[in-house]
Amino acid sequence: MPDRSRSPGFFQRIGYICGRRLPPEYADWVLNDLTGPGATRRYLVRMLVPIVLVLLLFLLVPGPMWIGASMMALLLLPLIYFTVALTYVFRRNRLVKHDLDPALADADVRRRAELERAAYERRHGRA
Repeated sequence: MPDRSRSPGFFQRIGYICGRRLPPEYADWVLNDLTGPGATRRYLVRMLVPIVLVLLLFLLVPGPMWIGASMMALLLLPLIYFTVALTYVFRRNRLVKHDLDPALADADVRRRAELERAAYERRHGRA
């Protein structure tokens, strides 16, 4: 049985964030990273923080500060939109890349739907 407390080292984690595949012994860690509590938050931070740091260079453009800020916004707003919109696709892709079931990407949604269905059936005398 694999050790659930095992997590990748610093360089392995950097490689994972950049899109590399981790060895199979980290499958539990990858599963928790992609589907566990805070997975969406981690995904957004990993995608947006490095790009925001690069976009801050627009503030060095000569002229009023609003010009640099508006150039940043022109790139950042669509980036945020598409990053949030493609979260589910990204999770499924990473699960497939690590030889895990892509259906696990929406396991929490299915679990909530089952709970709602059970509550509905109890309320209406079908249980």
